[in-house]
Amino acid sequence: MTKADRDIEKDYPLPDFIAKLRRLADALESGQRFEIQIAGERVWVPVRATFNIEHEREGGEEEIEFQIKWARE
Repeated sequence: MTKADRDIEKDYPLPDFIAKLRRLADALESGQRFEIQIAGERVWVPVRATFNIEHEREGGEEEIEFQIKWARE
């Protein structure tokens, strides 16, 4: 089954964002895949994923993105 392309951003209240980061950190530390639901779609991040942090500055704004990438199988 082929999944459709998708590019969304979803805002979360701070307590929810913190909880998601904690669950991610726990999964990484234990060597387990990470499961998250974003805008109604459940996503499983495999252990083999790669992680990076991106910083952007443009005009009067700055942005930090914590990125997790992997190839679909």
